[in-house]
Amino acid sequence: MILTINCGSSSLKYRLFSEDLAAVIASGLIARIGEAGAYCEHKAQGRQAEIHQPIPDQDAAFDIMADNLMHSEFAVIGDPSEITAIGHRAVHGGDVFVASTLVSDEVMAQLRSCIRFAPLHNPANIAGIEECQKKFPGIPNVVVFDTAFHQTMPPEAHVYALPYELYEKHGVRRYGFHGTSCRYVAQAAADMLSRPIEDLSMVVCHLGNGVTIDAVKGGRSVDTSLGFGTFCGVPMGTRAGEFDPAIIFHLVKEMGMTIEEVEAICYKKSGLLGVSGVSNDMREVEKRAAEGDTRCALALEIFVYHIRKTIGAYAAAMNGLDALVFTAGIGENCATVRSKVCAGLGVLGVQIDEGINGMVRDGHPNISSAEARVATLVVPTDEERMIAIDTVDLLH
Repeated sequence: MILTINCGSSSLKYRLFSEDLAAVIASGLIARIGEAGAYCEHKAQGRQAEIHQPIPDQDAAFDIMADNLMHSEFAVIGDPSEITAIGHRAVHGGDVFVASTLVSDEVMAQLRSCIRFAPLHNPANIAGIEECQKKFPGIPNVVVFDTAFHQTMPPEAHVYALPYELYEKHGVRRYGFHGTSCRYVAQAAADMLSRPIEDLSMVVCHLGNGVTIDAVKGGRSVDTSLGFGTFCGVPMGTRAGEFDPAIIFHLVKEMGMTIEEVEAICYKKSGLLGVSGVSNDMREVEKRAAEGDTRCALALEIFVYHIRKTIGAYAAAMNGLDALVFTAGIGENCATVRSKVCAGLGVLGVQIDEGINGMVRDGHPNISSAEARVATLVVPTDEERMIAIDTVDLLH
């Protein structure tokens, strides 16, 4: 069996797959670790349990996960040795890791060197690997990087026009994120179209509280909207997206803000929340916009406009477009956003059937109209399955 781990600073997601990955045997979420109101949700054997108890740290969270997997009531494994391998999500691999890799002492040292690029995420990812090495000794671990998929970007896409030594000596460049999701969705879209991914130019729109627009040509990432950090590109739930860096100088020099205050604005007080003044949740913004709230309507239009503009730019960069793919929370569930984005892309050959667009939840992933020259798909993402696939491939 293959166990996948997504370890955050205050959460732990896990999923146990059958050896052939055909079935999910168990899954769980442990949330608010080290906080008040900590809880665990565990699913197995068609049953679900919810546990509310203090969970002081990651060590306690992994004890709960191990207990759940071996609990007599669910009986999914009798002994940890039944787990063949463990796959882990890591947010940032810098330019050291261009693919998923088996964990070794050297890999762990290199992963620690990437903490400077993702100080909020990588320490928790590393802690998850260390916990599994302790709880499940002797079982191989694999680490899968969100940034690895984007390491195929050409220099003209990933090198910023800053003094070159910042790139050469300090690693200041475009890295991109959500790569595990984009890679899974791109292959799934090619499978849906019954076409080799090597023959396709597609734009994958990973639209959630975080947003990545990715240009995928021949199965390889050639450009992506997120960059060195995670607030550029398209505006997101609370993140600003692309704006003139001169604004930062103005906020610091003319308004007397500290760099920490500016950072909080960019990451936590902008995007849908900043413009709407209501919420970072697209469901609430869409609802308020429909009721006549002008700021919510503006937030929605800004979001859609930047997505549409980026799609157009990537179609030009790839010299054409075969498929447009929506995924993640907003991409999979918000017909309004899909409709508004596609309404301005007729020049590229994108046309959708509005009736089918509203029926996606009933199992209609291809929302293209009969006249469309470009396929438009809605593909549910599954990062855990992608992690499991890489884990199996590396074992073999």
